[in-house]
Amino acid sequence: MPICPYFGHDKKYCDVGEDYIYPYDVVAMSHFCSCHYRECDKFDELARSYPEVLEKLDSPLEPVNESIPSRLSQPQPPSHVNPALIKIKFKNKWPLSFQLNRVISAYQSCQLNADLAEEPSLLNAKLSIEEKTTMQSQQIKNRGIQVLLAALGINLALGILYTWSIFKSAIADSIATGGEGAFTWNAASVNDPYAVACLAFAVAMILAGKCQDKFGPKVTCAIGGLLVGAGFILISQTTNYWVWIVGFGLLAGTGIGFGYSAATPPALKWFPPRKTGLIAGIVVSGFGLASVYIAPLAKYLLATVGLQQSMMYFGIAFAIVVTSLGMLISNPPADFVADPNVDKTAVKSALCVPDLKPSQLFKEAKFYTLWLCYFIGSGAGLMVIGSAKGLAKASMGEMAFLVVIIMSVGNAAGRLIAGVVSDKLGRAMTLAIMLTFQAVLMFVAIPVLGNNTSSPFLVAALVTAMVFNYGTNLSLFPSFAKDSWGMKNFGMNYGILFSAWGVGAFTMVRLSEMLKVKTGSMDTSFIVAGILLLVGAMMAMSLRTKKAAAPATATEPIFVEEEDLVPQEVRN
Repeated sequence: MPICPYFGHDKKYCDVGEDYIYPYDVVAMSHFCSCHYRECDKFDELARSYPEVLEKLDSPLEPVNESIPSRLSQPQPPSHVNPALIKIKFKNKWPLSFQLNRVISAYQSCQLNADLAEEPSLLNAKLSIEEKTTMQSQQIKNRGIQVLLAALGINLALGILYTWSIFKSAIADSIATGGEGAFTWNAASVNDPYAVACLAFAVAMILAGKCQDKFGPKVTCAIGGLLVGAGFILISQTTNYWVWIVGFGLLAGTGIGFGYSAATPPALKWFPPRKTGLIAGIVVSGFGLASVYIAPLAKYLLATVGLQQSMMYFGIAFAIVVTSLGMLISNPPADFVADPNVDKTAVKSALCVPDLKPSQLFKEAKFYTLWLCYFIGSGAGLMVIGSAKGLAKASMGEMAFLVVIIMSVGNAAGRLIAGVVSDKLGRAMTLAIMLTFQAVLMFVAIPVLGNNTSSPFLVAALVTAMVFNYGTNLSLFPSFAKDSWGMKNFGMNYGILFSAWGVGAFTMVRLSEMLKVKTGSMDTSFIVAGILLLVGAMMAMSLRTKKAAAPATATEPIFVEEEDLVPQEVRN
């Protein structure tokens, strides 16, 4: 039985409505269209344009304006169908007989499969390709946004690490005051739990990356939340130095590493490569922005219930928040394509990125350059963050805790802005600019932060700018890892690179505290950090991607007349 080859497909190729249609064409078309004429708007147009021709068919057609039945019901062939094909040579794009047979067979096969399926499957099969694509894209977008927001929420909890300067001040005051139940630590070791936490954070990123790649982000995030909770609850019970090293340094630091590792990689996988910097910036901005609410909350709790009880509250709350939000994070399917409509050239470019194994990183010269740049940038920034309240206290007094809040905004802004800028300007160029700017700020800090009469506004602005530059590292280096070594082993690869952050934090924070105790100021620390940052900026310039040389194009041979060679011979 003849069936219109364009029914259920692209109707733009149908000849109906064109000015070159002849009456004989109309008769033939009616045979092709008749099986589904009630459902085809093109047939309505054909009937309106040539009513006198259609009336001459063997059997009269049923009225065209009859109500159209649902596509789910199987329409019976009308009695007026003429089984004999009228062989007419059409003038436009109507298929040849062998093409028509193939189309009809495929269509009937689809109809048979649809009949055998259940009603929900039949409904899905009847959806147009455009509708399916739109629905799938919307579902992917919604799922990606859910993972992004959950990852942001997890980092907003884990960012308590950056409020250490408030806890450090409470410990220092307790040491100075003395008495029963007071901290009895050495003054030079006040920053040790923070430094150990940073180191444990970095080491845990390697283990957590492996766990994330093997077991998924939900398990990794749950481990992180429970470890953070356990660490804070442990230190809430004592003032012992070594218990704080284990509780805050090892347990909480490791838990932060597991939670942090579970947040960024899945979020990056749900979005196309052109948004890598932006998504990384949004996710990690939560870590920097956490102090906006944790700093005033910590200040309130310290004043009302004391340091120990505050640690208990934070531990229970963050264990619940991190593990709960972790259940909303998942990796996309293995065959997932973030942007199916992306340009083919971009797809090829993404496919050219090798998926390196962790063991292969150590054979890459680029890895060592990135590691050293990360070590310098993170160490210099954490040196300031760990002492932010102390640096501002001379000029701001009891309001110095506000610097922690203000700098957290700069920290988050640096991560977000660097991600967006690096998508446009390039990772290496953005990194070089930020490291250079950070070096300048370190040298400016010597007269500003070393002077007790400096303006509180100037102090806050300078510290915020320094932390802004530090935040750029946490956005740029995950993007470097993805762009350079692929997404297959991203969790562990970035964990290995992130070890630079931990080593830099431990080394620079510890060195800074020792120099401060020895010299009585931060000036020497700023000079050392500034010099290292300039060295890092020069190394960052070597990371720029070299453009491939344009292939030589064959040129037409240039024919020179024999007469033209004569003057050259004479001159020679």
